[in-house]
Amino acid sequence: MHVGMSVIFQNPGEEIPDQQVYQQDLALAMQAEPLGFDSVWSVEHHFTNYTMCPDVLQFLTYMAGATKSIQLGSMVCVLPWHDPLRVIEQISMLDNLSGGRLILGLGRGTGKVEFDGFQTDMGTARLRFKESTEMVLNALENGYAEYHGELLDQPRVDIRPRPLKSMRGRAFAAAVSPDSARIMAEMGVGILIVPQKPWKAVRQELQDYRDVYRDANGEEPPPPMVAGWTFVDENADRAEEKAREFIGGYWDSIIEHYQFDKPHLKDIPGYEHHGLIYDRLTAPGGLEMMTDFFIDLQLWGTPEQVYDKIVKLQDETFMDSYMGVFSYAGMDHAEADRNMNLFAREVMPELQALAPVHERLGMPA
Repeated sequence: MHVGMSVIFQNPGEEIPDQQVYQQDLALAMQAEPLGFDSVWSVEHHFTNYTMCPDVLQFLTYMAGATKSIQLGSMVCVLPWHDPLRVIEQISMLDNLSGGRLILGLGRGTGKVEFDGFQTDMGTARLRFKESTEMVLNALENGYAEYHGELLDQPRVDIRPRPLKSMRGRAFAAAVSPDSARIMAEMGVGILIVPQKPWKAVRQELQDYRDVYRDANGEEPPPPMVAGWTFVDENADRAEEKAREFIGGYWDSIIEHYQFDKPHLKDIPGYEHHGLIYDRLTAPGGLEMMTDFFIDLQLWGTPEQVYDKIVKLQDETFMDSYMGVFSYAGMDHAEADRNMNLFAREVMPELQALAPVHERLGMPA
């Protein structure tokens, strides 16, 4: 199994300076290669302390120069907030600089504060994401950008430096709604999963995605990649106590940043699925139930428990890549460092030793 780590630069309550957050999370990221992780990742968000990485490709370019062989993942680059032509150039430049180490994660975004800040209509996000993704992926395959759609109109221009190699098999999208997963399947893009829904629903959506992918592309889709908020401790009781503190705190920051406690998403085309969260949160006892549900979906426990949970995730989703987030919700840096190093020492080698998913579970290759 491929095992990565992600830093998210979160600063809830602004209890320390933003630069200190950067120093601490960079210290974790700089350990990724020597500890043996297969990839290092970050996210893209804007304008709040939820996560403070407004340019994930810039961060990965920094990491490309600071490392030799580790892969570099975007979780994700949110295309509706960008000129897709500039994104294509950034991707091609990063891939050339790093020797083809990029794993490209794409998304369409959900934060109203971010769409408002960029003066972009959320109601157009699904179509804008679809057209941008088509333009980006085609340009990276062809070496030139040209697109004529409903929202985007790009005359042909060459991409320089020329794309180093194909993105097929290393382009993924974070898909929450079934409609988004279908769009990704038709475009030949893999799926990046952050645990947030019942696994029964995820299994059905993945099966639908695989069916569409096979029909559209004539081949099997790449195994999904799964990211999870991770807390490991030798003591099971302490692991649960701290997981409920920090993963629960991270869930609180999700609600605040995305304003899930407000009904606005229910009326925005393409976000109806997200709008259901408001109904669940505002039902009697809804906040407590959803907090417990989110915590229990994530990966925490003793090293043995975390290993078993990740293997179960593979059984549920047929994924073959896990990316852990080890510092979040104001966690003390020493705790985050201990958390990541224990995972790297006790859990990661066992995961990396697993046979590929198609061999272990009898999946078509």
